Amino acid sequence: MSFPIVRGRRLRKNETIRRMVRETKLSVDDLIYPLFVVEGENINNEVPSMPGVFQMSIDNIVKECIEVEKLGIPGVILFGIPNHKDEIGSEAYNDKGIIQRTIKAIKENTKNLLVITDVCMCEYTIHGHCGIIKEGDVDNDETLKYLALEALSHAKAGADMVAPSDMMDGRVSAIRDILDDNGFYHIPIMSYAVKYASAFYGPFRDAAESTPAFGDRRTYQMDPPNRLEALREAELDLIEGADIIMVKPALPYLDIIREIKDNFNIPVAAYNVSGEYSMLKAAIDKGWLDEKVIYESLVSIKRAGADLILTYFAKEIAMRY
Repeated sequence: MSFPIVRGRRLRKNETIRRMVRETKLSVDDLIYPLFVVEGENINNEVPSMPGVFQMSIDNIVKECIEVEKLGIPGVILFGIPNHKDEIGSEAYNDKGIIQRTIKAIKENTKNLLVITDVCMCEYTIHGHCGIIKEGDVDNDETLKYLALEALSHAKAGADMVAPSDMMDGRVSAIRDILDDNGFYHIPIMSYAVKYASAFYGPFRDAAESTPAFGDRRTYQMDPPNRLEALREAELDLIEGADIIMVKPALPYLDIIREIKDNFNIPVAAYNVSGEYSMLKAAIDKGWLDEKVIYESLVSIKRAGADLILTYFAKEIAMRY
């Protein structure tokens, strides 16, 4: 059958019927809100390249988390910016470090908010790379023990989930082993399994103060043209014990999100990264785009197959939808 018997517009007649037959539903339950923590008190520094995003001291992070929980957003992911940085990122696994104290403070002041921690070295090293440098490059195997120690310190502080973002080979296994050996077998790992060497990370490096002092991260993050490599990376991390697989960035890699979802029976997360956020914010502020593009962009990520979306738009979505 065809027109005029079949008319697609019958099911688009008004908002009520459109809502009833809508195939993809974006919910506040899908959202994870990234937060940047700095030392000090009553600090609320807006990131110049990310309007509406702030570096906050622990006291203000706690206030933010209380609001986030009231909005119904189920979880936050924490990025720490320490005062002290060194060659081995020692503040990353300091039990009294910035993230460790933040986890405890949030847990003391919220009821059910899920606290996820980014596990990486880039914010803690003076060179800004994601591991230990040897002969001008990140030494994969040497870095694993430091990442494992960082994840363990987060679990000891009360983190509900750890999320390794470094892209070192074998880091999921190293983290799973140290968590299990110390009785934290119940802590899930959300692996940045498919993390591309993307130009969309620029504003994040301003927020996290993690710009590499030399070179780039292409020896450990994925080459953007590659698709099959994403499947291999995801499969390896699942074998090593990852519970959730993340694709980062989201919007330029919607096809990859769908590939991961279609090939593996696991929850898929996608990071709506800083560059995606900033370009939409700039266009909205200029009047070039309507604010509806925020919802449309996040719906596209959900439609592509993401179960969880890490996004700086989380509060805006929660308040409006």
